[in-house]
Amino acid sequence: MGADDRLRTYRDKRDFGRTREPSGQAPAAGERPRFVVQIHDARRMHFDFRLQVDGVLRSWSVPKGPSADPGDKRLAVPTEDHPLEYEEFEGVIPKGEYGGGTVIVWDHGWYEPLSHDRKGRPVGFEESLAAGHATFRLHGAKLHGEYALTRFRGRDGDDAWLLVRKGPARSGDHGTPDPRRARSVRSGRTLAQVAADADS
Repeated sequence: MGADDRLRTYRDKRDFGRTREPSGQAPAAGERPRFVVQIHDARRMHFDFRLQVDGVLRSWSVPKGPSADPGDKRLAVPTEDHPLEYEEFEGVIPKGEYGGGTVIVWDHGWYEPLSHDRKGRPVGFEESLAAGHATFRLHGAKLHGEYALTRFRGRDGDDAWLLVRKGPARSGDHGTPDPRRARSVRSGRTLAQVAADADS
């Protein structure tokens, strides 16, 4: 399935005449797969965790945000794939549009796929996600170290995932911030400052 097909749900939910979100018309992949964590002050405040896989950003909504504490198991609810350009998106999605609210880029960088089969042979990252368990090492401005995404069946019967830090926590690792006080790694602004700038 190509990136255009994978982005159909994303595009169908948005009116690009109203929102400044990227439509994904010109995806460009770098040498290393990218990741981004955005804070999204929508109907419910949450973190969006996105990994570049096969020409798109595979996306999960993480209500409490990723944690550097291996003891924290964070619920991660899958959402629609996003275009690669979304890594840079920061701004206000208009009210009435899907996901209306303010978005900042809390962290971004690149990741190293680490998944292996039972015999220790490397497994493609998309294949490991399809199998329901993927491990990777994040190299971000705030998040560093090995993480895992593991799929499970939720109480409502839908698929959900857990995002967990692997191994011991390191000194200097950032915990999950108070989202209203957190600052963008791109602009240094808070959610409130981004919203105020959009209104001015």
